[in-house]
Amino acid sequence: MSEGRFRVPAAVRDWAIAVGLAVTLLVTGAGGRHSGTGPELPGHLLLAASGLALAAGRRAPVAVLAVTGLCAVGYQAAGFDVPAVAYLFAVYAAVRAGHRGVAVAASVAMLATLPLAALVSGTHDAGEAFARARGALELAWLIAAGAAGEALRQAERRADEAERTREETARRRADEERLHIARELHDALTHQISVIKVQSEAAVHVARKRGEPVPDALLAIREAGREAARELRATLEALRDDDTAPPRGLDHIAELVERAGRTGLRTTLTVAGERRDVPAAVGRTAYRIVQESLTNVARHAAARTASVRIDHRPDALVLRVDDDGRATPDRAPEPGIGLLGMGERVTALGGRLHAAPRGEGGFTVRAELPVEPAS
Repeated sequence: MSEGRFRVPAAVRDWAIAVGLAVTLLVTGAGGRHSGTGPELPGHLLLAASGLALAAGRRAPVAVLAVTGLCAVGYQAAGFDVPAVAYLFAVYAAVRAGHRGVAVAASVAMLATLPLAALVSGTHDAGEAFARARGALELAWLIAAGAAGEALRQAERRADEAERTREETARRRADEERLHIARELHDALTHQISVIKVQSEAAVHVARKRGEPVPDALLAIREAGREAARELRATLEALRDDDTAPPRGLDHIAELVERAGRTGLRTTLTVAGERRDVPAAVGRTAYRIVQESLTNVARHAAARTASVRIDHRPDALVLRVDDDGRATPDRAPEPGIGLLGMGERVTALGGRLHAAPRGEGGFTVRAELPVEPAS
């Protein structure tokens, strides 16, 4: 029950308090009016209005302060000996909202005006009028209302500051964690990738120096080492919040296709539709999908050919990677981390991904990426 606890909206609470106070003032005014001249209806209307005005205390505290003050002066002038309770609530709301100066000025004006309103009623002499006004707006209660509003305002300010501090602490910890991951990746992978890259380049250099043919596999290893070094560097820079490195996107897919061709896989790239700029996140996702798809073809598919097609549509970028490998509908490969990562990237953009064996043999990866941000 704790998770589904019903909470009354603030506006409903404000109206309930306002209506309850208005009824209380009307009942008090009906029993406390001094005998004197003047109709009772205007006084009752002012009593009700002063209570109901508090419903707007959160949205317009200064206006409510003015309305309740005028109503208090009005029903005092009409001869009602009713405390200005609604005005005290309005002072509390105005100070809580940060309008301390306005509340002080209005209260000074009220303390000066209420005795005059009591004299206007015609039922008291000057001394009784001042005593009656003092009873309607006790200075101690006025100070207490202002102090309560200021105390709550300070408490809310401290709570907001604490929330901001928690958010800043969380961001700082996230930054520290990213730096820690960057250092771990650097220590764990950079050395090994550098060794592969240097050794493969040295082997290619030695073979060419001797006039020997360089195996395609060795050239592919060299290119893969170079690409892995670039990717690792870009990842480390991203983790360090370094925005100087340009992200991989649509313009780099041709390099992926060319590099895959050097491994012995006959790969083609087709681009259809009117080329236009796409969001950076869409371009990065497209690059990763093609990269992962061609990597899976080279590792697992035992395919001879692969095709990459990019369709630029008005509302979406559609990618399709096909191969003629050994996958069949009854021999579907188990989805690995690469396919799961593709699905997460596409879902984050609000797109759709289809990855499954083809009926005629081979495997198809098709992704549809909206060119507008996902809602």
